[in-house]
Amino acid sequence: MSQFRKTTPNDIYFVTLTLVGWINLFDREDYKRIIIKNLQYCQNKENLDIFAYVVMSNHIHMVCRRIDYDLNELIGRFKSFTAKEFKSEINNNPKESRRKWLNTLFKHFAILDKSFKEYHFWQRNNQPTLISDNYMLEQKINYTHENPVKAGLVTDPQYYKYSSACFDSPLRVIDF
Repeated sequence: MSQFRKTTPNDIYFVTLTLVGWINLFDREDYKRIIIKNLQYCQNKENLDIFAYVVMSNHIHMVCRRIDYDLNELIGRFKSFTAKEFKSEINNNPKESRRKWLNTLFKHFAILDKSFKEYHFWQRNNQPTLISDNYMLEQKINYTHENPVKAGLVTDPQYYKYSSACFDSPLRVIDF
């Protein structure tokens, strides 16, 4: 891993987690709930502080830090665990009409990357960017919150449920 992509405990980072091929998996509630449930676990059990987040159809943005431990290590385990949950949900949810197509795509990306046996869900790079000052912090939070607006999903960030900009967001965040 590049020196510029390493994380250090207690520092705040802007992180992007993206599905391979930018596959639109999170356009369904069931998959968004998996993300939220696992982020809540990380908050409660793994010392993850989240200051801002958004779950889009194929990626997640977060402004976050991990107290006393390496953030990248946690993100790696998060991605591994959620990939297994996505695979199970895809194959066991009777409402999933895209099962065959999704399985074909995730298997295809595993073939392209020989380190994966059957399925490859997440892109490798988390793109952690160290937040160096308050200006950058505000810029990354605004970028995160404006994502659903720029994608044409809502007219105002507060109306997108799976964002810390929404009052009714299912995931609590730490206020500055």
